[in-house]
Amino acid sequence: MELIVGDDDIPRCWWGAEPDLYRQYHDMEWGRPATDDHRLFEKVCLEGFQAGLSWLTILRKRENFRAAFAGFDPAEVAGFDESDVARLLADRGIIRHEGKIRSTINNAGRALDLIEESGSLCDFFWEWAPAESPAPSDIPATTEMSTALSRDLKRRGWSFVGPTTIYAFMQAMGLVNDHLAGCHVRDTCARERRSLMSSR
Repeated sequence: MELIVGDDDIPRCWWGAEPDLYRQYHDMEWGRPATDDHRLFEKVCLEGFQAGLSWLTILRKRENFRAAFAGFDPAEVAGFDESDVARLLADRGIIRHEGKIRSTINNAGRALDLIEESGSLCDFFWEWAPAESPAPSDIPATTEMSTALSRDLKRRGWSFVGPTTIYAFMQAMGLVNDHLAGCHVRDTCARERRSLMSSR
């Protein structure tokens, strides 16, 4: 792991320097604390679709996914039926994996259950955020926290939510701040995270 200084002379985490789509995602989204339920649900689903693929592949198709899955509104997706499954399997703009498509529909129903229980996906997921998130010297694929959250979601009937998928979700949504020390957005993410957690 290392910082990379791009052609704009700005230091970034090694993976976020290029191509430009990654740079924008790294600078504007990854690690920024997310509280919107649709964004949280979208990210869980897209991380599931990403399994076995590169995140760049998903980023390039993200707008197509949003159109195909009703903006990742859990209430809408939970109502998808077999005709929707057929429609999605024929959609060349997304990843046409039947298991992942059916998983997204299933998880929408489970998300509604969580919203009813916890008030929102935000309230549920942020309960799993560690109090502190120091700059990493090594970024693991999983943590004890992601393993426990994965286990809890599976117990609730979610699928395609293994510990690696869930840790990637936690990183992206700012539940942990895995920007490297010296990365130009690390301090901003840390401030936003502290502000959110202190208000809860």
